[in-house]
Amino acid sequence: MRQSMTGFASRSGQGLGRSWVWELRGVNGKGLDLRLRMPDGIDGLEAGVRARCAALLKRGNLQISLKLAADEGDAGVRLDEAQLAAVLAAMHRIEADAMAEGLSLAPSTAAEIVGLRGVLTTEAPEAEPVALAAALLADFDGALTDFVAMRRAEGDALTVVLEGQLAEITTLVDDATKAVADRQPQQAERLREQLARVIGNADGVDPARIAQELAVIAVKSDITEEIDRLRAHIVAARDLLAAEGAVGRKFDFLMQEFNREANTLCSKSGDARLTQTGLALKTVIDQMREQVQNVE
Repeated sequence: MRQSMTGFASRSGQGLGRSWVWELRGVNGKGLDLRLRMPDGIDGLEAGVRARCAALLKRGNLQISLKLAADEGDAGVRLDEAQLAAVLAAMHRIEADAMAEGLSLAPSTAAEIVGLRGVLTTEAPEAEPVALAAALLADFDGALTDFVAMRRAEGDALTVVLEGQLAEITTLVDDATKAVADRQPQQAERLREQLARVIGNADGVDPARIAQELAVIAVKSDITEEIDRLRAHIVAARDLLAAEGAVGRKFDFLMQEFNREANTLCSKSGDARLTQTGLALKTVIDQMREQVQNVE
């Protein structure tokens, strides 16, 4: 199954006094590049994430984020004794200063004291790191499965686009083949004219040299080899579309070869019809190469 390198998935979970959200975002890349944003201090979590990604993905730039928070309902209340001592000491000083001025202050209640900022704090119960990592990785597996499914769906859609572009290339190569056949009489006449010019200026020239020049003239206008190679590339591209696994690198190289042959065909065209076909061929190849950049 071919995959695109573009995808997104998220998965939320809850347990052990925590709630969390995983998010995965993928774009194309030359290799597999993982960028992780996760809380520190959860042993085995990062290694588990990397191992799971490496098992299912071969290429792509992947951003993985984990948002982890304590559940308010499971949070406990803790008395900050140091903060309480500081508050009481401050209250005693205020009362002493007031008495020195002949003032009497109303006593503070316990509720008022513990209601002061920092005296009471809430905190989530400690979670066993191994158990927390296992719970987080279980939900990450679900998010990664969704992510791969989206990449495969994108890959299927991308395959349809590439097959259509490959069909266009095939049609244009057929047009080029017909254009070559149709121009053969004119090409033969042009070669005869060039031969006459060579022979007319051949006094004292080595016959082998004349034969060599004629061969060069013929080769410069012959695109049979380019058309044959383009047809071979079409077969190779269809094989890659049907292949399993990561074929993106091979496909990208093949598109470079397509482009090379199209450039040579244009440079050898010699007439407007074939030049127009060659330029149309280059356009489709460029479009196809752009799409191939997203194949895993």
